[in-house]
Amino acid sequence: MKLTAEKILENRNWILDCIQDYITSPRKEKVLEFYLKYDERLTMMPASHKKEYHSAFEGGYYDHVRRVIECALDLHKLWEKHGVDTSTYTLEELAFSALNHDLGKLGDEENEAYIPQTDTWRRDKLGEDYTFNTKLPFASVPDRGLYLLQSHGIQYSFNEMITIQIHDGLYDEANKKYLMAYTPEQKPRTSLPYIVHQADLMAARIEFEVEYLPKFRNDAPKKDNNFAIKKENGNKSKALGSIKSEGLKNMLNNI
Repeated sequence: MKLTAEKILENRNWILDCIQDYITSPRKEKVLEFYLKYDERLTMMPASHKKEYHSAFEGGYYDHVRRVIECALDLHKLWEKHGVDTSTYTLEELAFSALNHDLGKLGDEENEAYIPQTDTWRRDKLGEDYTFNTKLPFASVPDRGLYLLQSHGIQYSFNEMITIQIHDGLYDEANKKYLMAYTPEQKPRTSLPYIVHQADLMAARIEFEVEYLPKFRNDAPKKDNNFAIKKENGNKSKALGSIKSEGLKNMLNNI
């Protein structure tokens, strides 16, 4: 999958608007400062290294995060409709958790987590357009994400910490202590982690259905699906005018 420069920029601006709309001051200013500090990397990076995983393409990270936030906001209403006590968390906690659930994929101050794959065989045969950056010390994605937030002075609530920590659900063995508790006292006191996990699953599954199911059926991609990547008709130069980073402008202008 390949996103247009206009779509990448649209996703980037949507994420920044989301921070403005859902995160309150004084934390909002710190979150915006962080996201603008790593503007180029966050805007252009993939969300995984392999085609068979979700959003393993240029600009894929924000494309995935945007979808997770949108799904989480919709699921919040659905869970509430069916009787879940949504007073156990706030909309800010929901948006903050969805926004930062995969933040650890950024890497650290100096090193990107995913770099272009130079091994032609692995790229062609295994679908690995990217590879893990071995210069980066190992840490799980949730752990690294939480570290990045706290190291930049961005505080998070207990609900947000647990939600980011266990957003992969039982796909991560380490989450069993939270999700396979057999006594009521040990279970999460809010449904927020389940909602964000479900939103993450939805986002990845929707991408799979749009990208792969038509190939299995020998059909053309669904034209009206809002996930399909469509050519934008807007003026690229005008769209890039609001970006201060010359590096990011050049990257988008070359797509």
